[in-house]
Amino acid sequence: MLAEHDLNVRVMGIEDVTSLDGVDAVLAGSAVYAGHWLKPAREFLERHATELKAKPVWLFSSGPIGDPPKPQEDPVDASPLVELTGARDHRVFAGKLDRRALNFGEKAIVMALRAPEGDFRDWDEIREWAAGIARTLDATESS
Repeated sequence: MLAEHDLNVRVMGIEDVTSLDGVDAVLAGSAVYAGHWLKPAREFLERHATELKAKPVWLFSSGPIGDPPKPQEDPVDASPLVELTGARDHRVFAGKLDRRALNFGEKAIVMALRAPEGDFRDWDEIREWAAGIARTLDATESS
């Protein structure tokens, strides 16, 4: 979505990023399970914290499901990760639950919680957030 705004964008799995050399800004996110970011995403932010503090950074969490999406609270580790990275913003977006993609243990948890299956992502909200980031980066580049 950022590429739609004439930005040079590289989309990578967080586990594939070994260096932030040549990167002007970072948008990082994670699925949220049991109120926490996934371990590889947290470890990435911790490993690159010093570099990230020197760049424009935005964080997002994906996970609440249902209508209205639940849980409504921010992930437990969102505020500490914003502080660690100096992120300009953190946003929580509704997620998607496809039971067929879950392992046995995950299916058991989903059943116990009576979590609704479906795609609850609000693509207009996501596009609007990305457009705001693009405007900020464009203004920074123009200064």
